[in-house]
Amino acid sequence: MTDGRHTLDVAPLPTYAFGNRGLIWWGTVGFMVIEGSMFVIGIVVYFYLRLKVTDWPPSLPNPDLRYGTINLVVVLASILPAVISKRAAEKFDLPRARFWLIVLILFGLAAVVLRAFEYTTLNCRWDDNAYGSIVWVLLSMHTIHVATDVVDSIVLAVLTVTYPMTGPRFVDVSENSLYWFFIVAWWIPIYLTIYFMPRWL
Repeated sequence: MTDGRHTLDVAPLPTYAFGNRGLIWWGTVGFMVIEGSMFVIGIVVYFYLRLKVTDWPPSLPNPDLRYGTINLVVVLASILPAVISKRAAEKFDLPRARFWLIVLILFGLAAVVLRAFEYTTLNCRWDDNAYGSIVWVLLSMHTIHVATDVVDSIVLAVLTVTYPMTGPRFVDVSENSLYWFFIVAWWIPIYLTIYFMPRWL
């Protein structure tokens, strides 16, 4: 106690932490909540527009399942390198964390390339009608997330080579995988909405 005021020495406290004990985790989760709400709004708009017409898609063929389904398989398979990279980072195993981060990047790049082909098999343009617009919006929202995380992962992988790997950097690798799980999880309902709702509704 100094001058009647209490003081606390926080010097022994760690400067980083994995999981919900760290601020980065909370920031990542907050980011996912915000962006997840955008996906929810997009899907709600899709079904709202569906209620306004009798034919769905209106005057257009159903989207082709080929590339969307292949991309779903690729994205689901990418969970494995994301999990291994995350676990390795939390054990401060740099070679393993870096290797599987690079593998994850390759899966992400494959997903982006396949996504380019997906646009060609939607069987609609973004300006054909409301159906075409919302389908393109949903696919583009997810594409932006995939591409952004691929770029972020590439930067992170470069940093693991060019800079010393400190504790906070291992946290970054761990949280990168957490965000990728979010991207994978959201592709499932978006995939079902785009490719199967026209066939089911």
